[in-house]
Amino acid sequence: MTTAFRQLANVRSEATTLWPHAIVTRLIAAFTLWLAIIVLGGFAFSGSALAQDEVPQHSSYLDDWQSTALRAEQAIESSRASSAAFEQLRTDLTRFRQEFQADKSKNQQRIYTLNGQILALGAAPADGTTEPADIAQLRNRLTIQLNQLKVPRIIAEEAFSRANGLIGEVDTIIRERRTKHLLQRGPSPLNPELWPDALEALFRVGRVVWLETRTKISSDTTVEKIWDGLPEILLLVLLGSFLLLRGRPWARSMGEYLRGLGARGTGVWTFIVSLLQVALPLLGILLLTAALDVAGVLGVRGTLMLDHLPSWALILLSFHWLGDQLFKAPREVSLVPMAVQRRGEARLMIDLWAVILVLHDILTELYQLENTAQDTQAVLSFPLILAAALVLYRLHQIGVTQGGLAKARPEGEERDPEQERRLAIGANRLFEVVRRGAFFLGFAAPIVAAIGYVNAAEALIYPAISTLLLLAALFIVQRFAGDLFGFLSGQGEAARDSLVLVGVGFCLSLLSLPLLALIWGARVADLTELWSTFLGGFTIGETQISPVAFLSFAVVFAIGYGLTRVVQSTLRTSLLPKTNIDPGGQNAIVSGLGYVGVFLAAVVAISMAGLDLSSLAIVAGALSVGIGFGLQTIVSNFVSGIILLVERPISKGDWIEVGGLMGYVRDISVRSTRIETFDRSDVIVPNSDLITGTVTNYTRGNTVGRVIVPVGVAYGTDPRRVETILNEIAQSHPMVLLKPAPSVIFQGFGADSLDFEIRAILRDVNWVLSVKSDLNYEIAARFAAEEIEIPFAQRDLWIRNPEALAPGKAQDVASAQEGAAATTGASTEAASTRVQPDLADVQGSAEDGEADADR
Repeated sequence: MTTAFRQLANVRSEATTLWPHAIVTRLIAAFTLWLAIIVLGGFAFSGSALAQDEVPQHSSYLDDWQSTALRAEQAIESSRASSAAFEQLRTDLTRFRQEFQADKSKNQQRIYTLNGQILALGAAPADGTTEPADIAQLRNRLTIQLNQLKVPRIIAEEAFSRANGLIGEVDTIIRERRTKHLLQRGPSPLNPELWPDALEALFRVGRVVWLETRTKISSDTTVEKIWDGLPEILLLVLLGSFLLLRGRPWARSMGEYLRGLGARGTGVWTFIVSLLQVALPLLGILLLTAALDVAGVLGVRGTLMLDHLPSWALILLSFHWLGDQLFKAPREVSLVPMAVQRRGEARLMIDLWAVILVLHDILTELYQLENTAQDTQAVLSFPLILAAALVLYRLHQIGVTQGGLAKARPEGEERDPEQERRLAIGANRLFEVVRRGAFFLGFAAPIVAAIGYVNAAEALIYPAISTLLLLAALFIVQRFAGDLFGFLSGQGEAARDSLVLVGVGFCLSLLSLPLLALIWGARVADLTELWSTFLGGFTIGETQISPVAFLSFAVVFAIGYGLTRVVQSTLRTSLLPKTNIDPGGQNAIVSGLGYVGVFLAAVVAISMAGLDLSSLAIVAGALSVGIGFGLQTIVSNFVSGIILLVERPISKGDWIEVGGLMGYVRDISVRSTRIETFDRSDVIVPNSDLITGTVTNYTRGNTVGRVIVPVGVAYGTDPRRVETILNEIAQSHPMVLLKPAPSVIFQGFGADSLDFEIRAILRDVNWVLSVKSDLNYEIAARFAAEEIEIPFAQRDLWIRNPEALAPGKAQDVASAQEGAAATTGASTEAASTRVQPDLADVQGSAEDGEADADR
């Protein structure tokens, strides 16, 4: 009773302290509500029946908000509410904030329309002038409607800011309390004086639960309830026991049947069977829990503990499943490299972790039920912390690094190449880093707990264990994704090394981030707040850019881009080939349509996403100067590409020469042009070079071109006869046009021959090399038949002192002559003519008697 009166006095004192603040807050709330009612009433007076119906509902909603906000401000000011009460208060504030967030964008389209109407009326007249009455009345009416539509948005923005601020203050209080709880130092659990009280408290809780259960069972009401529900209870017990005892063998039998359907060796059916081995026993435990609940044989504490039994069973079964998946049987390859003789012990350590976590959860529930003292909690929690650290240490000892597998392998045992390969992949390296970090935390946790920081020790050891197991679960799911992909694609186990598996791992890593945050103490409210902030996006000027808007833009743009490509493909393959447009024109039409389609798709996507880019015009204008200087080459090529597509000085398929390069135009894009040379190599030429440089287009407009074939005949040949023969050869070729007729030109008297040229116009200049070759072949054949000599350049070599070339002395003389020429600077002709003369030619020249003594 004394405690109750003391609490009442504290409440009265707190109310007295908060009285001025409460009065001011209520006055502000009343004024805001009064203003809202007046505005809404004016809107109703303007003739909106819908607004009249919404006024009472909106007023009631604002009343609820003001009451909740005032209650939150008082709780924050006093900071006496429990953390659970603050969490509930935060939930209410979040609900109101979401409503206000939606109201901020209310009537946006209508406001935009009214602004457009007022803008259409023009500027208001200056002082001293009047405007027509009807225009003034229309302007006044539109302004009133605009103000009425803006008021709810203004109120929503103010309430949103207030709710957001209150939520931030509540989060700050909760975080400070949690930090204080973690850093709170209590008595050391190593103090022997605390052990008897802790054991007595534990036995007392056990006795209370047993007495409640025995009293409940012995009551007539419970017996009558059991008899009434006996068929249901027996059915639940039989089914639950069968699934609990025979679920795993039944799952293995089902797996053998599924493997007979196919996909043997891919691991798909093995993974499904492993899940069934967890699901079936868990279902059996759920049925047994339901049977106990129907029977009602447990007391209050037993019933509360029974509600957690399925979650504890899930922990035990899932950890056992993780151990089986991580450390396979000796005949299978483990996901985590481990010596074969150590796998069973590693699975046992994982099961011990599950038992420790379940016992920790049981103790936590007992602490809440019995309001256990802090000394007792420290003593009872320390053995579990120490056991978890020892298990973690043992797993670290039997774990394998890149060299540990060889050390742990007995002599004579064969190497496992699959394990050796998996040691090098990045996933196992990451697992190794996390394992070492967890080992460090496991080593530090018992020391921290022994000092007295039991809460901090629990916040280190248990999240470290959960992080390891979560990472292992991600590896298992990733491997199953690889097996499933291999089954669907027919690649089998080879799919485990595919790029798809890397993408799956990346997605799983992103999805695991919220779980990791929850494991390490983050609240669900923190994650939802972060998600709301992410969805809210950011504001540039008056433009709100959010993930939803960006996703809408991406989807609409992708649809528009796809439709553009479909239309381009249809035109290129079906419609344009049936017209008389040349290939260059067809390419220009298709390319231009592509650019226009992409531009329209971007504009429509921006419009559909609700992005107002008008406020970005100033920023874009400021950036355009820097972009112009930094990207002037790209812009120049872009503009040149547009000119090429519009003016078409060159077209796809043209034979051009630019910058010493000659080839065919294969593609004209907006930045560059691809030219295929005659040696089948592609050359990318910037479009600006084609516009500003000199370009020779051999096939522009038509393919008619000229070929020139030079021919030389020996002196003494009749020139008219040669002209007649060359004319006949040129006119007989099918690619040579007769109008204009080919001509033969007598160019002049060369050093060795009479020089002629055949000049002919071809139907297609692309065949110029082939035509030139054909004409040369025909000229050689006709000249041979007509006994016309085609001369070639001849040179006479004069040798001084030919007697020096006698056998045995020729090589010495030649060496001496070369050395003399190098030192005395012999004539250019002698130095450039590197010819070893034949002895017969030298003797023939000597017989002519024309040796030059000076040389």
